[in-house]
Amino acid sequence: MRLSGADKMSPSERVQLLESRLGLSFSRMETALEALTHKTYVNETRDKELKDNQRLEFLGDSVVNLAVSHRLMARCPGLPEGDLTKMRARVVNEDGLARVARTIPLGDLLLLGRGELMSGGREKNSVLADALEAVFAAVFLTSGLDAAVALVDRYFADLLDEVSSGQGRLDYKTLLQEMAHERLKLQPRYRVVSESGPEHSKVFEVELMLGETAFARATGRSKKEAEQSAAQATLEKLREDAACPTSPPPGTPRHDTPA
Repeated sequence: MRLSGADKMSPSERVQLLESRLGLSFSRMETALEALTHKTYVNETRDKELKDNQRLEFLGDSVVNLAVSHRLMARCPGLPEGDLTKMRARVVNEDGLARVARTIPLGDLLLLGRGELMSGGREKNSVLADALEAVFAAVFLTSGLDAAVALVDRYFADLLDEVSSGQGRLDYKTLLQEMAHERLKLQPRYRVVSESGPEHSKVFEVELMLGETAFARATGRSKKEAEQSAAQATLEKLREDAACPTSPPPGTPRHDTPA
């Protein structure tokens, strides 16, 4: 495998580039380096002092959620807690985090194992999202929460603009698509079941499918309105199922045991 310029950089060069791109300095270089180190790299190296970024990712998840929550509350005064939670979910997810990571850019600074490199790890959403959370944890540990919030202002601005511009008018179809892909690897499908009423005041009934399962039905004065209502009902059902994991995921074939 031919090494690229990113693969030839020393650990200290990676941290210096990260500092330059973020516009800050890390008081502990080892913490910043930990944030850039994937578990596959640690598994392949003999350096027993080197740590991967999984623990920092754990902390960074909370740091990013707190910082984004703070900014959403400031942007949307008076908006109910439930809507703020849904808006945050549209920002802090794997796709959103990976999108932000690419604007830094972060992928070329990561220390990855050989197999991860060969499989395109520098561009994987999961790798980038985890690394971004780890970087936020490193910033929090070395520079405090204000510095982390400043990075949200700088790098999450477009995402925050997108979700806060509509405020309460959330796109439940997009939220469902993200959740269904992340949890179930399924794509929601919608079909019009019926139309009723006069031409100027029709009511549409829409059925939502996840896999082979008809998961929800809803009505609306337009197809879009009915689809949004069906998506909202499905989101609530998926959250209930996540809280009570004894239920099989939607689309899973049932195998009833004979009496």
